[in-house]
Amino acid sequence: MINRDDMLELTRRMTPSRNCFSRVAGAYMDVEGYDNGTFNIHFGKLKQTETKNSLALAKAIPFARTNEQLKEYKFPKGEARRQSMWPLLSAIKDVRLKDDALLSILYELVGENYRTDKEYSIFVFSGSYDIPVKGTDGEWMEGSEEVYDFIVCSVSPLVGEEEPGEPEFGFLFPAFSDRSSDSDKIDIFNKDPDHVQTALMKKILGL
Repeated sequence: MINRDDMLELTRRMTPSRNCFSRVAGAYMDVEGYDNGTFNIHFGKLKQTETKNSLALAKAIPFARTNEQLKEYKFPKGEARRQSMWPLLSAIKDVRLKDDALLSILYELVGENYRTDKEYSIFVFSGSYDIPVKGTDGEWMEGSEEVYDFIVCSVSPLVGEEEPGEPEFGFLFPAFSDRSSDSDKIDIFNKDPDHVQTALMKKILGL
């Protein structure tokens, strides 16, 4: 189960004044799952409007209704994990989006498994959160417990030329659990919990 307070703590670092992202990359996809163009840019180089819109896309994933729209899933162990997207997502996180070849593989896998009748975008964010120490009384203290490095992915229908609408699918990896990184798990977002992206989820989890 996802702790709502953990997600709210994380989203407080997804504002223009307290931005935790260093880079954003993405692709614009046609209805058949082929990309019509990609980008990869340092977050600080975005224009003010682009920054605001990008943060809204990223924040929508952890801010979603926990344990309804946003649910936690565990990757399999051993050889089965190698068949999941865990190795790819781990590599993308570790290089902080600075490898377009890895991102191209991600876009291709999403394109092969995402079910839609609309053109859409895939945005991927590289974030880092220096988790502050929290006392037993719930008060914040000086210093940090660990640095949480993560990626957020949001998949959104296009409502204009290269203009993403509200995300319909996405994920946070590694999971942010008990105010700590859990690389054995991933938090997956489906806007409509009654109609989930089954094929893509199975691909991510190696099922």
